[in-house]
Amino acid sequence: MSFYKKVFNEKNGVWYPQAVVMGQPVPVKQVAKRLSQMCTVTYADVMAVLGELPGVMADYMSQGKSVRLDGLGTFRYTLHTKGVTEEEDFDFQKQLRAVRVQFVPQREGAVTKGSTATRSLVPTGIEWLPYDAALQEEENDTETPGGGGGTEPGSGDEDSFG
Repeated sequence: MSFYKKVFNEKNGVWYPQAVVMGQPVPVKQVAKRLSQMCTVTYADVMAVLGELPGVMADYMSQGKSVRLDGLGTFRYTLHTKGVTEEEDFDFQKQLRAVRVQFVPQREGAVTKGSTATRSLVPTGIEWLPYDAALQEEENDTETPGGGGGTEPGSGDEDSFG
C-alpha cells in the first residue's frame, strides 16, 4: 500500500494529494536478496551485476547513447545549461551547469490514438491510504539507532553501488 498526504499550495490556493515515502530507501542488498530468491541466480551473482550496472550505463551514455532496460525504462544524459543571446558568445564549457540523468519509465500497452498506455513501474490497483504520522513514528521506534525515516522523496541516506 502507498500513502499520501494533503498539501496546500499557497501560490494556487488549492489542496493537492502528495505521495509520501515511508522510511529509508530499500538498499541494493535487499533488492539482490529478493532477486536471487526469484530466480536461479545466486545473491553474489546479482550483487556483482548490480554493482557493475551503473558504470556500464554511464559508459554507454557518455558515448551519446541512451540505455533501455526492458521492463524498467530508458536512461539518457541531459544538460542543465545557461543560454546566451548572441551566437558568438556560445561557449559550451561556460554555459554548462550540470549533467543529469533522465529516466523515462517503459510504457506498456497500445500507443495508438484513443488507447491507454501505462508505465511498467506503476501497477494498476495501487491502494492509497491517508498518511498517518503515528505510523512513521512507530516505524522509527523499531529501526536501529542512527536510522530515521523520511517522508519526502529523496530523504534519508542513498545507497550507492560502488
